[in-house]
Amino acid sequence: MALRFEVLGRFNRARAAQLTLPHFVCQTPLFMPVGTQGTIKGLATDQLEEIGCQIILGNTYHLALRPTSELIDELGGLHKFMNWPRALLTDSGGFQMVSLLHLADITEKGVIFQSPVDGKPMLLTPEESIQIQNRIGADIIMALDDVVKTTITGPRIEEAMYRTLRWIDRCIAAHKRPHDQNLFGIVQGGLDPVLRDICVRGLVDRNLPGYAIGGLAGGEDKDSFWRVVAQCTATLPEDKPRYVMGVGYPLDIVVCSALGADMYDCVYPTRTARFGTALVPEGVLKLKHRAMAEDTRPIDPTCACMVCKNYTRAYIHSLVTKDAMGSQLLSFHNLYYMMQLSKNLHSSIVQGKFPEFVCNFLQKMFPKGDIPEWVCNAMEVAEIDISSCCAPFRYIQATKVQSNLNEDEIQAV
Repeated sequence: MALRFEVLGRFNRARAAQLTLPHFVCQTPLFMPVGTQGTIKGLATDQLEEIGCQIILGNTYHLALRPTSELIDELGGLHKFMNWPRALLTDSGGFQMVSLLHLADITEKGVIFQSPVDGKPMLLTPEESIQIQNRIGADIIMALDDVVKTTITGPRIEEAMYRTLRWIDRCIAAHKRPHDQNLFGIVQGGLDPVLRDICVRGLVDRNLPGYAIGGLAGGEDKDSFWRVVAQCTATLPEDKPRYVMGVGYPLDIVVCSALGADMYDCVYPTRTARFGTALVPEGVLKLKHRAMAEDTRPIDPTCACMVCKNYTRAYIHSLVTKDAMGSQLLSFHNLYYMMQLSKNLHSSIVQGKFPEFVCNFLQKMFPKGDIPEWVCNAMEVAEIDISSCCAPFRYIQATKVQSNLNEDEIQAV
């Protein structure tokens, strides 16, 4: 295995660890920004280093289409191609089964995509996915899995889970760089605890370097979301990293970390920045609003990032809908916020102050004590006492939060 995972501190289920990868030594819990085609839109790699980014996620499907994995390999691998000295993770292309389903046909052999570039059919098998990722050269590569939305019910969920287990063996056999790259398996099974348990046990039997919890953040209710995470983290090995895929809301990351997860990725911080929204301790700040036009305060007075030190809300308001600089500044700030959240999660667990961190986080986001019931339920299972920041007898029922919400609908969820 091309990684070492050392737990440095715990608080009940939560853990802080050091994850040593071929290109970087990472501190977990950690958030990974998504650089679909080898770039975080609007930001240079030295800026990502400056804000403390440890791992960038690249998309196998898109990189294979353009500029092609063969070219990336020829030019020295994705690290050299994009001038990124730290760690990389590539997904398998499986998520495109959901996001581009109108272009795909799923069979036991693999997935046939209609290329969005030229319309030609493209077959992605487990073997081909691994071969592409071997050429790209990321520190962590993901097995091709059969992905279905958690809102789907019936036999398709079971079919996808068992196919995911069959495909992991094909991925392992195809993996030619196990000493340079770490192959993670992905737990599927929808919202069915029996199927999730079968998948976890099947993947653990393969003794992989790490494990991901897949198929979430796709429209399921929050109570179901955290229960799947709790079930999987309770069963996955203690000495391997656990990665919850597609999770990027700060509240979700705090809850999942309390339940024992280590790694997260999502387009949310940068995508919401392009719609003029900043992440702040209270939730979100919408810079498009007219109230921002004459506001001379920084985005977040408590933030030490370059944007908050040098620019006002009024200035960014004047840019967000008219100039690319607006989305660049907000992307920088939002990713800085996510890196600080990761850093604070890690340090609070190591220092034995995790419950205090969680309560402080929740008090800022929910100053009236109206913490969603699903959060209260999850924290009870995680054995984190949040009674000091909850209003007596007052809860908000968990609401369905979909990853494809219009940005104007996204609130501090």
